[in-house]
Amino acid sequence: MSAPTIVVTAFDQISPFHLSVPCLVFGDTHPDLPRFAFKVCAVEPGPITTTAGFSLGITHGLSALKKADTIIVPSWRDAAERPPEALLKALIAAHRRGAQIVGLCLGAYVLAEAGLLDGRQATTHWAYAEDFATRFPAVKVNADALYMEDGNVMTSAGTAAGIDCCLHMIRQRYGAEPANRLARRLVVSPHRRGGQAQFVEHPMPATARESRLSALMDDLRSRLGDAHTLDSLANQALMSRRTFTRQFQQVTGTTFGKWLLNERLALTQRLLETTDHPVDTVSRLAGFGSSESLRVHFRRAFGIAPTAWRQGFKGRTV
Repeated sequence: MSAPTIVVTAFDQISPFHLSVPCLVFGDTHPDLPRFAFKVCAVEPGPITTTAGFSLGITHGLSALKKADTIIVPSWRDAAERPPEALLKALIAAHRRGAQIVGLCLGAYVLAEAGLLDGRQATTHWAYAEDFATRFPAVKVNADALYMEDGNVMTSAGTAAGIDCCLHMIRQRYGAEPANRLARRLVVSPHRRGGQAQFVEHPMPATARESRLSALMDDLRSRLGDAHTLDSLANQALMSRRTFTRQFQQVTGTTFGKWLLNERLALTQRLLETTDHPVDTVSRLAGFGSSESLRVHFRRAFGIAPTAWRQGFKGRTV
């Protein structure tokens, strides 16, 4: 499979971190992935200044967008500022010819200004979600999601959620295992589903109870094929059912049921890609109980049947 051409837009007063996210995932060389045809293009002429006080010399202009398979807008400098018309027109033209358009963090504002999100589901940084929804009423805003995909348009929440979005793009094209290996190289979570909450009150264990929950989650990942109930897990964590439910949501940003389903789906992806197990066996190993249950959940999550996923990814060379 040939590597796509990926172009990232840079602009005056860009955050170096936001620019570095797609550069790190798609611009660097990774052992398990092809070398992408990667470019950074300047939205405005001249040296690009950053919010960190240094400047960038970028050789490509907006003409680089004309042949891009994927265009990533890594952020925007001011949510209240309308982006240059030349950029908006270039994005519209690229979208019309079938290019994938991605807006990370406040980059969603740029896509919305271009009209590319009208009638679509989208997200952005949680602190701007209310303003975004007011400014662009035609967009179906999900203020809680880490990233959203609607057709060939993607948006993500703020800062580190851009990494999750870019890893999702890798996973889509090359499968779960290469994406997981890249995540390990980047020392980030291998798979945070797009619907996971952006904002978690206690992202790291701060108490003995939360530490017990973290250890319990690690143990559950090794026993996803077993049956688990809230009562049994609450007992194992030395908590009441009510306290366990509340603490789990505070630590993970989601319910136990959703977390367990996401972990089982991620394991299903890996088993489909890396083994020859029949779907019945995969469903048992992943804890779904029956192949029918697995098919329902898998199709609901990924829009494709497990067998079609296997055909598309198993044994694929990258």
